Amino acid sequence: MRLQGQVAIVTGASRGIGRAVAELFAAEGARVAVVYRGNREAAEQVVTAIAQRGGIAKAYQVDVADFAAVKNCVEQVLADWGQVDILVNNAGMIQDGLFLQMEPEAWYRVIQTNLHGTFHFSRAVVEAMFRRRRGRIINISSVAAERANRGQTNYAASKGAINAFTRALAVELASRNITVNAIAPGFIETDMTQAVRNIAGEQIQKAIPMRRLGKPEDVAKVALFLASEDSAYITGQVITVDGGLSLGGIGS
Repeated sequence: MRLQGQVAIVTGASRGIGRAVAELFAAEGARVAVVYRGNREAAEQVVTAIAQRGGIAKAYQVDVADFAAVKNCVEQVLADWGQVDILVNNAGMIQDGLFLQMEPEAWYRVIQTNLHGTFHFSRAVVEAMFRRRRGRIINISSVAAERANRGQTNYAASKGAINAFTRALAVELASRNITVNAIAPGFIETDMTQAVRNIAGEQIQKAIPMRRLGKPEDVAKVALFLASEDSAYITGQVITVDGGLSLGGIGS
């Protein structure tokens, strides 16, 4: 098992990409902290699914936008399992709207969850990783950071900042054997992308050279690579997982 004996925190782990990451990491031997904000039932379903396959997981409720709550959450994980080896900053949200119609609250909430949440958990775990001189921080970004979409100024800003944060933090932590990388998914079949997929329909798949939407497992497998020793000499990178969408070509 590639993550045997390690402890992983996965935020936004009650559904979608986060759930796929949590289940895959547990299958590879990690003890997984399933972090969720509001849906306790969904989080407990993930924990149960992991346990049924022989894995170890525990649900932790926290709003990633609340730094004090995040610190308490990480302290509880350390109390429960004694270490944190891997952090996957997956929790995120969208609140789309044209800029002229966007209320400040829609901007603040997306930035607070996506960007501030990434900072909060990274800041909370890094001291424990420093002490052990080892760690993996994996930030879930988006192709929206580079590929502009109407109505997503807040979301694109948050994900673009995550990319820059990833590179800058990687430089600071590299000497302690802590790698920091990001994954930029394209259109993945999750609840969060459902509204966009309902509006765009088949046009989305036509824009993707591989002619299919991504699955949460497609992203989870890249996260596993970045969490494992196979990626030990990779840091500060943003890996795109989008079926070729960001290439901008026209498929045959």
